Amino acid sequence: MAYDATALPDVTGHVVGIIGGTGDQGRGLAYRFARAGQTVLIGSRAAERAVHAAAEIASLPGVTRAPEGGGNVDVARRSDVVIIAVPWDGHAATVASLREPLAGKLVVDCVNPLGFDKQGPYALPVAEGSAVQQCAALLPDSTVCAAFNHVSAPLLADPEVDRIDLDVLVCGEDRDAVQTVAALAGRIPGMRGVYAGRLRNAHQIEAFTANLIAINKRYKAHAGVRVTDL
Repeated sequence: MAYDATALPDVTGHVVGIIGGTGDQGRGLAYRFARAGQTVLIGSRAAERAVHAAAEIASLPGVTRAPEGGGNVDVARRSDVVIIAVPWDGHAATVASLREPLAGKLVVDCVNPLGFDKQGPYALPVAEGSAVQQCAALLPDSTVCAAFNHVSAPLLADPEVDRIDLDVLVCGEDRDAVQTVAALAGRIPGMRGVYAGRLRNAHQIEAFTANLIAINKRYKAHAGVRVTDL
């Protein structure tokens, strides 16, 4: 079946919560969704940090719906779709602590398990296979997908960038959930959400971010991924 954005569901009314919304990736995604008019909730372990970040984002150019900030548990409970954008070293503990408020929710993991040394970034082994598979194991009552792993945080945060022309690779077991995530990606001008296989295929997507970081460093760019012939 050919790619058809018109077949994606209407997600304009969805509340999007971002756990780790005060970090670079989470904050950038919050800004882009707020520019698109999505209802966005920014979560942090310290609610006051999330409230401060939300106020800063609300003051940025192009925002059509100001985000709100709160504690992680409150954001998880109030959201329809929850994006996990926390550092890898705190991933398991944060996800496990939110098992109850995330039950029945669509959870999108965009965490990349990477290490850094003098030779640059490299992929870290994960016992479950990938960050998103770890997330799925810790959240048996949630529907879990992987997406937004390859989106450049500096591009997301730059108010002068109107379009971000790249594809968001989405992995998941539930096709309806994948379609919802793809539709959310499409809310950001220039982006497409593209199904990229089941969760077992997510490990190489997470690891490929190390290659993109190397590309960006070498060419002073903000490289992304675009799938051809779609």
